Amino acid sequence: MNTTGLKRNYTPDTYKREHNEWEVVIGMEVHAQVVSQSKLFSGARTVFGSEPNSQASFIDAAFPGMLPVVNSFCVDQAIKTGLGLNAVINLESRFDRKNYFYPDLPAGYQISQFYSPIVGPGWVNVHLDELRTFSLRINHIHLEQDAGKSFHDQHPDKSYIDLNRAGIALMEIVTEPDMRSKEEAAAFLKTLRTILRYLGTCDGNMEEGSLRADVNISVRQPGATLGTRVEVKNINSSRFTEQAIEFEVFRQIEIIESGGRVDQETRLFDSISGKTRSMRSKEDAQDYRYMPDPDLPPLILNLDRIERIQNSLPELPDMKLERLQKDYGLPYHDAALIASDREIAAYYEECLNTESKKHEGKVSGDKAKMIANWFIGDLFAYLNKANLELKESKITPAHLSELVNLIYNGTISGKIAKEVFDLVWSSGESPSKVVKNQGMQQITDSSAIEAAIAKVIEQNQDKVQEYQSGKEKLFGFFVGQVMKETDGKANPQMVNEFLKNKLSAG
Repeated sequence: MNTTGLKRNYTPDTYKREHNEWEVVIGMEVHAQVVSQSKLFSGARTVFGSEPNSQASFIDAAFPGMLPVVNSFCVDQAIKTGLGLNAVINLESRFDRKNYFYPDLPAGYQISQFYSPIVGPGWVNVHLDELRTFSLRINHIHLEQDAGKSFHDQHPDKSYIDLNRAGIALMEIVTEPDMRSKEEAAAFLKTLRTILRYLGTCDGNMEEGSLRADVNISVRQPGATLGTRVEVKNINSSRFTEQAIEFEVFRQIEIIESGGRVDQETRLFDSISGKTRSMRSKEDAQDYRYMPDPDLPPLILNLDRIERIQNSLPELPDMKLERLQKDYGLPYHDAALIASDREIAAYYEECLNTESKKHEGKVSGDKAKMIANWFIGDLFAYLNKANLELKESKITPAHLSELVNLIYNGTISGKIAKEVFDLVWSSGESPSKVVKNQGMQQITDSSAIEAAIAKVIEQNQDKVQEYQSGKEKLFGFFVGQVMKETDGKANPQMVNEFLKNKLSAG
């Protein structure tokens, strides 16, 4: 395992209660639904929101005599995820039966990997902000099938079972207990979601249950042995992760400081009350009676397959963040926001590619920054106001690149560009066409600007005298009047330069 950089460049906060100081220890088991058109061991479809039991095969329903066959694409997706998390890929892994009863688990067992997972140890770097970074160890990743879903609110006396989800491929990503605060836990979950979305191995739709976390939490006094851990199940957002950890930490501290003992148990988080509640005592591995699955042979991989997948990996968020700062001089905040989402990054880089092709060369840093400003500021504001996703934007990357060029080459001013942006959004026309049709070109004719300045000075002799007697704040007044005289089209830099010369000359 490559352990380079497995450290923090800061010291996490501890919890202080009266005379005691407490450290929180956190690990996670993240269940990530594999992006695949069919299930892990059957050919049934995996479309979210389909009619109940419309995507369940005889294998998913555990009919007698039905034999599972592993989905090769799901295996590739697990390998890709492991490589994206700097992990070891095990050339041989095995499937096991995890025995427990749920009404929506027809076989009475879940096919999982306990003894020999497909992915071994790895690590991931997590950024809290520009200055604070920590590295977190991945223990392993294993493949397993999901259970179905029970509905208890459809009938007063009956429960209903939907097996659409049964058999869908999951990757369980298990971390070491390396997190020391709710902030670190939330940051890791966001980082992992971003990496999975870049890889295309999980869509990360937490509201649909595609990504959910079991969070293991314990407290101890600094330097002491690990405390008794409590598992909080099925948390589906970073915000809820922070809330659950906050509540659980203080619950455990209060128990210990009152002379009690924390029970090892599984708890659920209630997002409405912001509290956790007991679900069951925590099972150990022996409670599940793990046994090798007799219907599935060992999963044997070769190095050529792993190398092919390695070569197909995209540029990942950390690499993109570093490149955007290094190649274009973007500040950390801008680069981090762009790199935080694959679609956002693709849109921004399409703007840069359009610009690069147009001018047959690399985009300058100041122009890249200007594009980022319009993208992160104006476009995001319009999207939020219209409640639209980026893929639904009425401003294309080509539009945004062209708009910035019009500002950059002096065709329009920044102020006029705001109006152009609004008209492009509403009409769908290109910025150049809007500027031409609306007569919005910036005035750069020095004689026209000087004539406007002369007129403003002539009409405001009293203000001229005040300015020349020391009231330099009036300079903004003159700029405003000249811009008004030219319908906002005069080049601001030329206006400022000519005005200063004219007013200084008296």
